[in-house]
Amino acid sequence: MEISVLKVLLKNISNFFNLQCHENRTSELVQMYHQKIKDILKLVKPVLESIADSEVASDESLQKEFAGLSQYVNDLRELIEDSHPLMSKVYFVMQVESLFAKVRLQSLEVFELLKSSPKDLPEELSSTSLEHCIQKIKNMSYEKSSAILSKAIRDQAEGSGLNIDSRSKIADFLNLKSNQELLIEAVALEKLKENAEQAEKAEDLECIEEMIALITHMNDCLIEAKQAQTSNPVPIPPDFCCPLSLELMTDPVIVASGQTYERGYIRKWLDLGLTVCPKTMQTLAHTNLIPNYTVKALIANWCELNNIKLPDPVKTVTLTPPKSPESVRATIGSPEKSLISSSGTTHHVQSSSEDSLPENGHVLAGSIGQRLDSGAQSSAGGGLTEGHQRTVSTSSTHSNTSFSQELSHEANEASAVPMATAYSSDVSGEAAPESQPAPAAITPTTPQFSPRFETRPRNQLWRRPSERYGPRIVSSPSAEIRPDLTGVETQVKKLVEELSSTSVDVVKKATGELRLLARHNMDNRIVMANCGGISLLIGLLRSTDEEVQENAVTALLNLSINDNNKSAIANADAIEPLIHVLETGSSEARENSAATLFSLSVIEDNKIRIGRSGAIRPLVDLLGNGTPRGKKDAATALFNLSIFHENKARIVQSGAVRYLVELMDPAAGMVDKAVAVLSNLATIPEGRAAIGQEGGIPVLVEVVELGSARGKENAAAALLQLCTNSSLFCNMVLQEGAVPPLVALSQSGTPRAKEKAQSLLSYFRTQRHGNGGRG
Repeated sequence: MEISVLKVLLKNISNFFNLQCHENRTSELVQMYHQKIKDILKLVKPVLESIADSEVASDESLQKEFAGLSQYVNDLRELIEDSHPLMSKVYFVMQVESLFAKVRLQSLEVFELLKSSPKDLPEELSSTSLEHCIQKIKNMSYEKSSAILSKAIRDQAEGSGLNIDSRSKIADFLNLKSNQELLIEAVALEKLKENAEQAEKAEDLECIEEMIALITHMNDCLIEAKQAQTSNPVPIPPDFCCPLSLELMTDPVIVASGQTYERGYIRKWLDLGLTVCPKTMQTLAHTNLIPNYTVKALIANWCELNNIKLPDPVKTVTLTPPKSPESVRATIGSPEKSLISSSGTTHHVQSSSEDSLPENGHVLAGSIGQRLDSGAQSSAGGGLTEGHQRTVSTSSTHSNTSFSQELSHEANEASAVPMATAYSSDVSGEAAPESQPAPAAITPTTPQFSPRFETRPRNQLWRRPSERYGPRIVSSPSAEIRPDLTGVETQVKKLVEELSSTSVDVVKKATGELRLLARHNMDNRIVMANCGGISLLIGLLRSTDEEVQENAVTALLNLSINDNNKSAIANADAIEPLIHVLETGSSEARENSAATLFSLSVIEDNKIRIGRSGAIRPLVDLLGNGTPRGKKDAATALFNLSIFHENKARIVQSGAVRYLVELMDPAAGMVDKAVAVLSNLATIPEGRAAIGQEGGIPVLVEVVELGSARGKENAAAALLQLCTNSSLFCNMVLQEGAVPPLVALSQSGTPRAKEKAQSLLSYFRTQRHGNGGRG
């Protein structure tokens, strides 16, 4: 029996040796690791074969090492066998180096045990020969790129940033030097993330999300560096650049997600088997490419007005992940394209399909331009012409994360479905005006406010936010088994009695068990309320014992899922103790206190009570300084509270707008939540002023172009409020190039989004005609 473990190990090693790494399906990266693993196993296998039939093989300690080594070798074989050109390189390196290190350590352990074994070894296994093998394995060099990646991921997660040296090392080793390669890596990681979510592997999910954040950061840095170092005499409007090549488009086409790309680049992307939109990561419903004649005409018009020669259409593109850094380069037409300025001077712009980082980490000058300086510039000074009525870059209609247990309902449905509050600014209770007031005429004005995110390029990768910090309670009453409640009642009564104990340990245990019982099913929640558990748990919210406080607030959160319990908790004077936890509790306690306040605020009267009890300021503090989950819990609570008009001013005065604008960075995974609250706050003058002052306009325009379906409609609603109430804000919105994405939204958004976009575009036309009438 014991010897069979060794034979399984030998079989696994033989299987690894028989593994073929074909050049046409694996990269040099995979082949390199495959060879290094083979090198170490070539030292191990002869030794194991020599002891296969000897007494020493039955040693218990060796058996454990054999079993572990066998598992690691098998895992490595599967990892390399499953590798393919479109896999995640970051994930592969982290996995393969971890397993390699384990194989190396386990092999050394085997040799050390054999060397010190009191049992007789075969003649060919002398202490000298074993020591020789040990030294060879110790001296065997192997890549430690995972250490660099781990540090980079950790630095990025902690907000300390990634220095250019680390970024360059990662880009060189993994061959992630171009925009296309980074996007392919992002797609691969998104797929891994979906798999981890489906398998409910929380730890894997967290690691993969951190890898996605790193790749997103590298992509942003590449784009920003290209923009900063561009030598072009005339900045190219971002809507005219292909998101894959970052170059001026000559044959723009629309894909199923509504995004526009250069035909050659997106065709090759699809030919690789990639069926997601590179920009939005949305799965494409089909792979048809529809010519975007409007964008093509706008680009031709822009080139003519700026005396720029339109490059020849791209004919061939190489996006296939190369086997080596030397094969990265791809030639598209001639290496340089001429740009003729108005003065007749010939300018040159590099046209590279790979937008590669050279060895020193600096970015080559490319033809990526800055965001439009004004709304008029997109039509080259011609005002808001009919040329703007086009479909440009409509983003994914796949919604980002939603509020806890929310559905899409308008205001008249909100009260009927208490836990189904939607991210929709019309829920604010303020009727949308039938006709917008006509403010002063729009005149070219220099914005008074500095956009907070003006350096974040609109061509950056927008990744799908995480659900990891979403609802922590999953309960489906219809699917629950309804057991005999007699035993549950007896148990709950005993636990509720123990809540009054003078022993902290007893109370701690009781609150912990009640917390779990309340999580399990609806029947338990009803029983706990009927046994008087609510008032006693509320009393423990002021406990000085951290664990008791955490258990009590979490139990109340779980109990609040039941609608009757919502009223019972609020009527038992829970709001002020919940605020106490929100101000003084641990991170987990604060998160769950905010979530409980959100749950209670579904009831209209509770919105008023919570707002007037002083909960808003600590919620805003959690929004700005809490954990990722705490921020999301705070945002959900603030959204519900902002539906009641009186609370809007309190939220603005507490400084929430600044944090909400910051959280509209896609990397935070809270775009939908933040824009929903801002949309409600934009209905009051103080809210509109704060949004302008905190740089909210550029990111709202960005959401209109790149956000989820719900995010787009709320961003459009907020912009409509801003523009129709301030000519200054209207000019700022135009200067951010809002017209093209609004046109796209008016044609392909949700019904409400179309309505908001059409109203805003109609308002822009009215103001333009008004200006014209004044001469």
